[in-house]
Amino acid sequence: MTGPLLWVAVAAAAYFLGAIPFGLVLTKLAGLGDIRKIGSGNIGATNVLRTGRKGLAAATLLLDVGKGALAVLLARWFVADDLAPLIAGVAAFLGHLYPVWLRFKGGKGVATAIGLWLALAWPVGVSACGLWLLTAYLGRRSSLAALVAIGLTPLLAWGFSTPVVALAALPVSALVFWRHRENIRRLLAGTEPKIGKS
Repeated sequence: MTGPLLWVAVAAAAYFLGAIPFGLVLTKLAGLGDIRKIGSGNIGATNVLRTGRKGLAAATLLLDVGKGALAVLLARWFVADDLAPLIAGVAAFLGHLYPVWLRFKGGKGVATAIGLWLALAWPVGVSACGLWLLTAYLGRRSSLAALVAIGLTPLLAWGFSTPVVALAALPVSALVFWRHRENIRRLLAGTEPKIGKS
């Protein structure tokens, strides 16, 4: 299998990996119910943190980062195609945003996007992590940190990777901004909650 058929197979496998809703699974296993009925209703680590369970939030973050990275690494290890890792990473990201198991209503994709960049072009991923941490420390708002970090990945990819990777970063960043549209409205209105607050 080569070419388009191979890319479809890689994308499908990576999508289902990315579609695993770790935040929802972990909170249910911990007896906290449906995370979608808590705080912002999101399945990501920031909302899991609103349960007061820092360990669960950290585990959710690591697993969401991990599935983006794992999709890229598996494609790199097992598929002899230069585009396969990029396709796998983006497909895992889309799986997190639009998981079939949750009627295509998933997370906002920040952790999974960082995971795919860490595995695909580590200087981009490390720089995005640094930007997130710095912005979160200064602004105390997870959404603002996410928008800064992911919003700059196309420029980071242009500087540290290839034009193809930089172009692929554009729709990833655009989707993260789209998924944060309510956060952007609250940021502009000055009503966005700080990290750890509901």
